[in-house]
Amino acid sequence: MSAAESQQRIGWSYLIAALLSLIGLADSIYLTVEHLTGQSLRCTIISGCSEVLSSPYSHIGNLPLAALGAVAYFTVFDLSILAAFGYRFAQPLLMALLALMFLMTLWLLYLQAFVIHHFCQYCLLSAAVTITLTAIVLAGRSWKTAD
Repeated sequence: MSAAESQQRIGWSYLIAALLSLIGLADSIYLTVEHLTGQSLRCTIISGCSEVLSSPYSHIGNLPLAALGAVAYFTVFDLSILAAFGYRFAQPLLMALLALMFLMTLWLLYLQAFVIHHFCQYCLLSAAVTITLTAIVLAGRSWKTAD
């Protein structure tokens, strides 16, 4: 196989998803570290970070929800890289994980809007990343079937 053929086999939408997942991973790790060290987050764009991140919905037991997000984004990164290079088993796993993340994002946005009545810019960044990841992977699958 030539280098050109190898390059064409790379799933570019999956590589973009992998890169985008690193933004979500960085955001989640930052929130996790701040939570575990007891630091107070400063919202620079909107107010409400403290209210959201100190709410009972921000953790499951002693585990910050952001830590689960970090694991999810890391897994999305891994599966995206595998899918980009043609490992077919990774594609349905990635789709299932993104579906779960998408539904969780909708739930957390609902909580911020209608239960907590505050928004957190870091949580909104994570929501934007998850929604964009889902859209890119879905669009990439339709591009692939159109070829």
